[in-house]
Amino acid sequence: MANYPSFYYPNLGSAGEDLVAQWLESQGWIILHRRWRCRWGEIDIIAQHDGAANKVENSSFYGKLTFVEVKTRSPGNWDAGGRSAIAPQKQLKLWRAAQMFLVKYPQKADYSCQFDVAIVSCQLRTIETPVVAVTQKALATSCFREHDLILQEYIHAAFEVASDHG
Repeated sequence: MANYPSFYYPNLGSAGEDLVAQWLESQGWIILHRRWRCRWGEIDIIAQHDGAANKVENSSFYGKLTFVEVKTRSPGNWDAGGRSAIAPQKQLKLWRAAQMFLVKYPQKADYSCQFDVAIVSCQLRTIETPVVAVTQKALATSCFREHDLILQEYIHAAFEVASDHG
């Protein structure tokens, strides 16, 4: 993805989503949708992985879909870096939105699906910021205006919605 000028992004959340999308692509994922909306809400990123390395000839393997919730937060925020914002009510909204996605795209219905959470830290860039120390513990980094964005954690299969919600 291109490095757009700072005025391109309406907010830091979009910049954090871009960082995660770039990282997913570097891991072999194909980004199908960004900010996919339905009546139940929005899914930040929907990505597909064909699992080509795991395919067996003539198998019924279709690949994997992941519905990614991105949380971009500044250090010391109220919700543990975004982890507390993925409460059961939010999980249910994401699950329902994912169901709507699969109804709209039935060709994806046989894919294995999971819900991932990406935690992006947003730090104000200062002269004293030790960039080397920050990047050593990060999965990916980028800059947005006067901020450094750091993909701190990517949680695969972060939650499952109980079947009694269906």
